[in-house]
Amino acid sequence: MTDQIPSEPSANAASNQGIVTRRRALMMGAITASAVVSIKPALAQTAGSVLNCEIPVPGNNAAGGYIAADGSVVSADTPGAFPPAGRNFSGEEVRQAMNGRTLPGTSYDQSEAYVNYIRRLQAGQSGFTCYASLQMPR
Repeated sequence: MTDQIPSEPSANAASNQGIVTRRRALMMGAITASAVVSIKPALAQTAGSVLNCEIPVPGNNAAGGYIAADGSVVSADTPGAFPPAGRNFSGEEVRQAMNGRTLPGTSYDQSEAYVNYIRRLQAGQSGFTCYASLQMPR
């Protein structure tokens, strides 16, 4: 009879441990589900904001500069250079231009020069974050 008394608490402990483990699993499942629910809208919002962000050509760092065919910023008297765009381009417009369309209000050559400029953007320049966001896989 003394053998059975110690085994009963250990049997209860084992069953209690099973209950705790199931509770933990359920709680972890609930936490994971809420994390997925809260992350998906954030990703959708990010995708939308990428298409609405703007890229100036040229940016503030080169305001007034002209754009050469290779995308570099040059002085206004450079032959074959294009004047500043006069407006910012949206992320969607740039994405389409990178896939073969022309930027709105530009000729084919002018659009190519502006897209080359955008491809040369580096961290710290106006429009870089927008351009970098366009490069992220969705």
